[in-house]
Amino acid sequence: MKRILYLLLILVSCSQLTLAQQKPQYTQYVFNNYLLNPAVAGIENYTDVKAGYRSQWTGLQGAPVTSYLTVNAPLGQNFLQGDATAFPANGGENPSSRLYTQNYMAAEPHHGIGMMIVSDKAGPITQTTIDATYAYHIGLTDRINLAAGVSAGVNHISLNTSEITLENPLDPAISDGNNSQWKPDLSVGVWMYSSNYYLGASVQQLLPQNLYFSTNNAYNQSKTVPQYFFTGGIKLFLTEDITLLPSVLVKVIQPTPLTYDLNAKFSFQDKFWFGGSYRHGDSFGVLAGVNISSFINIGYSYDITTSALNTVSNGTHEIVIGLLLNNRYKVTCPQHMF
Repeated sequence: MKRILYLLLILVSCSQLTLAQQKPQYTQYVFNNYLLNPAVAGIENYTDVKAGYRSQWTGLQGAPVTSYLTVNAPLGQNFLQGDATAFPANGGENPSSRLYTQNYMAAEPHHGIGMMIVSDKAGPITQTTIDATYAYHIGLTDRINLAAGVSAGVNHISLNTSEITLENPLDPAISDGNNSQWKPDLSVGVWMYSSNYYLGASVQQLLPQNLYFSTNNAYNQSKTVPQYFFTGGIKLFLTEDITLLPSVLVKVIQPTPLTYDLNAKFSFQDKFWFGGSYRHGDSFGVLAGVNISSFINIGYSYDITTSALNTVSNGTHEIVIGLLLNNRYKVTCPQHMF
């Protein structure tokens, strides 16, 4: 049964390559929206480093495995040396508190830079993306910020033919082509945020590219298509220091059906959080995280598969470790990315 499902997984991967070349998906997108939107780069008053690992459908041979490293930081002395939302040098009021929200003012105009490396392996196909990012943040009003960003880099896709067993070893679909390809990559996005909500829109794979592993015209129809992401979240106060943070992510990738994720996170001051998620037609998830100190935090999620793969899958594990470098105000949780 597992061998049959492995073959089906390969066929699904290849069909996605032909139709859409899907980007990796993340349960903890709220923990690192920079993965989806370049406008987020430089949103915090420190250098934000995150490393993540996601093992999807564990127990199923050839299931997707994703790992990434992202780094982004702000530039601009007015913002770095003390914007209107800055904390005292030894910390300050809890950014999850109602008092912080009431005193919030838009950040000083500043730049953001960043880079990311994402590796995604599904069956015999491995995709690696390396991008650099620039963003600019400006205050629209005294309480609302707007950021715009662009990421550019390269995407490498490879097919490991040693992992494929065919009736005909010289199958023309893969035997005479380029099984290791480099393609340009471009993403753009906008992000509007205040003390208690955010809205974002972005496009990845903005430059359509032909992707095929054969020189035979009958097999060279594969291509990438733009992928659109729309997200939003809001902070709702249950008590002075306990907040509910619901968020939504909508993905539009033609010609596949529209999909969406729903997340809800309870945050307890700047100490720890837990919550749940739902991915339409795919899974339910539980999430938890702890802000260990002003230097490191960690988040973990487990997805329970609801699709037909739940008979052979042991679920999906995802872990994210964050480092807060050059954290001069010693904050232990994000000020602008709640």
